Amino acid sequence: MEYITRCHKGADLSSVRRRAAAFLDSVTGAQDQGSTTRQSWITKWTTLGDEQCIIGDLKASQGDSNEAAEARLCALTAFEVARRLLHENEPQCGEVTARIEAGIQCLEVALAKVERVTIESWGYTELLAYYVPAGNHALPAPAVICISMEDESEATLLARLLPAVTDRGMSLLVLSHRDVSHPARGLSQTLLSSCLDYLSGRPDVDAARIGVYGEGLSAALATDFAASDRRLVAAVCDGGLWNWARMQASVAWMTRAADAREEGSVTARRTQLIRRLRCPVLVVTGGRGAVSVSEAMKLQIECIEERIDLDLTMARMIKSSGGCIENFVTSDDCIFGWLNQKLAFSAALPAQPNDLPQISSHVLGH
Repeated sequence: MEYITRCHKGADLSSVRRRAAAFLDSVTGAQDQGSTTRQSWITKWTTLGDEQCIIGDLKASQGDSNEAAEARLCALTAFEVARRLLHENEPQCGEVTARIEAGIQCLEVALAKVERVTIESWGYTELLAYYVPAGNHALPAPAVICISMEDESEATLLARLLPAVTDRGMSLLVLSHRDVSHPARGLSQTLLSSCLDYLSGRPDVDAARIGVYGEGLSAALATDFAASDRRLVAAVCDGGLWNWARMQASVAWMTRAADAREEGSVTARRTQLIRRLRCPVLVVTGGRGAVSVSEAMKLQIECIEERIDLDLTMARMIKSSGGCIENFVTSDDCIFGWLNQKLAFSAALPAQPNDLPQISSHVLGH
């Protein structure tokens, strides 16, 4: 089976992403062939990325910044596939990460497709973030505040998301979890509200169409942020499940026993957390996230009964002898397709989630 063909001069981003998604789905079982096969795949995807970087440089020298940027986005997708195949402590991880960071720097400095911005936050601190513009003064675009997982940088998240949103007409503000996560109560929400203030003040952003997306433990930050700032119109978050699980664990520890309250009381407390949100919610389960599939399904059933606008998606994970690999292409397309739909809806009609009776479930794989 041929997993990758050499990317030629006329290859486009959509075809590279289709090949990446098909390859990741094919990894199951095949990875059991051993480290030699895995190293061969890593080399092929890294080479593919290097080729696209060369094409990008050539297009840039010819003055074609759009094609140069597309080649760089193809390269970022290829490098992300290679990064997923690598084990955490392998020396090649640093090399692939360096390639990804160089790609972001090229898009920022040479091609001016990405901006590095500083956001002042109520005198507490200054946040550094990446901003990807999609609109202009005449036609402001919706925007999404994206927060990385706790163990990943904002550059790593941006490199993965850029190819997924390039044709969606959606601006991104990408932040690091470590920069906005704070133990002081309410400070994380204050920092994130400053980011929303920043976006709302930009003439190329539609202030009425701003959402938030948090990965890993940042999904809990996104929930608290959406509950505290009603200007958000969509949230990809944990629906309050992380805080609820932590609260349950605290009760069990203090009583030295499992919480013996009736199921109805437990359900009421879990639903109380999600009622604080006044915008549509997408909860991502499975994978490297902090949300249990079983708890998320219970929450969705409760939301259907309460007529709360909550959707559920499961990360597409491929099992192999080396662990699990996420098909990030499929997952990102689902998440940003949902965001695109919700942000577009908010432009046509003010969102009133409690009046929406239909709750759909998006499941990526089985």
